[in-house]
Amino acid sequence: MKKFLKKVLLIFGLLPMVVFTGIGCENSDDNSVIEDEETTVPEVTDYDISSILSKFEGTGLSYAVNANTVTFTTKDLPDHSSPYWPVSNPLYEAYNGTNPNWNQNPNEISEQNIVFTISLNPSEAANKQATGLGPIGISRNGVVFYNQYAGPDQPLTNEIDSFDQWLGHPQRIGQYHYHIEPTYLTQQFGEDAFLGLLADGFPVYGPLEDGEIITSSDLDAYHGHTTVTPDFPEGIYHYHITADDPYINGNGYFGTPGNISN
Repeated sequence: MKKFLKKVLLIFGLLPMVVFTGIGCENSDDNSVIEDEETTVPEVTDYDISSILSKFEGTGLSYAVNANTVTFTTKDLPDHSSPYWPVSNPLYEAYNGTNPNWNQNPNEISEQNIVFTISLNPSEAANKQATGLGPIGISRNGVVFYNQYAGPDQPLTNEIDSFDQWLGHPQRIGQYHYHIEPTYLTQQFGEDAFLGLLADGFPVYGPLEDGEIITSSDLDAYHGHTTVTPDFPEGIYHYHITADDPYINGNGYFGTPGNISN
C-alpha cells in the first residue's frame, strides 16, 4: 500500500523528483543506468552525521571530532559473548546458535587498534571505489564491518558456518568482525535501528524500514537508497543490512571512503 501511495503522489507532483543513479560494476567503467523508483531524494543533500555520534558506545571505542571529520579508534572487542573469546574471558560462551553446520575456526578474539577517519559531511562520489578486504566500516559497539567476501572474489558460502551465535567471527590475527547482520545489535536496538557507519560516512541500518523487510532488490548497486530515517528526518542516503547477499554493501562505497588503518 505504501509503495502504491508513493506512486500516486508522484503522479500528481506531491513527492520530490525520483533520480536514476548510474550504476557501475565493481572494478568496471560501466555507466549503465538502473531505475529505482523507490529512492526518493530529499531537497537537502548537505548531510551532517554529527547527531548520531553519541550512539557509538563500546569496549575500547572512542571518537574525536576535528573540523569536518570524526576519528574513531577501536580495540574491536565485542561487548557480547562468543565461543571465540579465550575460555578464561568472562564473555566466553560455547556456541548456542541455530546453525546445524556450525564449525568453529581456529582463531581467537584479540585486541586491535583500528582507526577510521570519516567525513562528517558525506556525499556521493563521482568515481565509486570498491571495498577492500578487511574493515570497511564500524558498528555502534566498535566492532568492524567486513564486505561480502571471504577472500578475493570468494563468497561467504562456507565461511558463514564459522559465524558465532551473534553472527560474527575473528580472522587469523584475532580481528573480530561482522559480514552480515549483527544480531546482538538488532536484538538490542531493533531491526530498523542505526547500526554504524561505512568508511564513506553513510549510515548502516538494519533490515527493517517502515515496517517492511528490505531485501537487496529494494536497494541500488551499492546496497543503499535515500529515504527519511528516524535519525535523519530530512532524508539521507544509507545502507541496509539484508538477509541476502551482498548483506551490507554491494559494488563499493556510494561516497568517498576516509582513511582506515589497522
